Amino acid sequence: MTVTTSLAQPTELTSIGTKDLFLETTGTGPDVVLVHGLGGATPFYDPLVTDLAGNFRFIRYDFNGHGRSPLSGELSIETLAEELAEVIRTQTTSSKAHVVGHSMGTLIVQQLAATHPELVDKIVLLGPVRAQPDQAKAATRARAALVREQGMSAVADAISCGATSDQAAGHNRLLRPLVRELLLGQDAEAYAQACEALAAATNPELSAITSPVLLITGDEDGVSPPSLNETIAGELKNAQRHTITDIGHWTLLEAPDFVADYLTTFLQDT
Repeated sequence: MTVTTSLAQPTELTSIGTKDLFLETTGTGPDVVLVHGLGGATPFYDPLVTDLAGNFRFIRYDFNGHGRSPLSGELSIETLAEELAEVIRTQTTSSKAHVVGHSMGTLIVQQLAATHPELVDKIVLLGPVRAQPDQAKAATRARAALVREQGMSAVADAISCGATSDQAAGHNRLLRPLVRELLLGQDAEAYAQACEALAAATNPELSAITSPVLLITGDEDGVSPPSLNETIAGELKNAQRHTITDIGHWTLLEAPDFVADYLTTFLQDT
């Protein structure tokens, strides 16, 4: 196992089960595995890793077909959860970890926690989602068809502007360009398959999750509105939640200091 204590970039992919994934390990302390969302990649977590590498050992990876990980085999929430399970088994110091997910990544984390509770300590969900309603499923499948036909440039501007708040973008002029860059860096076919996996997702059983869970969203998050977070928290056995004002769906990139503070307090609380 290679441990990186700085933000130096790995030069090779890491074999995880039958897949080769881009994976970075940074910092010292309790293991925290970071799972990005649809259209994301490991740089999504740069603010967290930069601020907290002295407190935690972060393991972040590009899931199958995203970022710098090549597409291999079937894409579904279930297969991505098994991929995450293998990351925890092979890359952590004790085969158990805190797990953080964003957006679609929160579904992957929910599935993992419901089916492999022995691998999970505490959970942090950023902009958490559940299985999509029918109208959203249709829109997600239409997005898959659009990027297959026209490439990632067909959706990058709409997502980077529509899923972030104007106030957050005003405070950080690089916010929307960074989100756009993450989207444009995706392979169109792999992104389309991930869209189809999201549209086909069913709800992991929240009552089976025994780990403590922290939910964080923004009051302008149209994908993960505060009302949805309240519903999710109500179905979990041990949950707390925070709503950050004036941010949208790219939670960490829009409010890095708030997320870092909430996460640190939650994970270090005994």
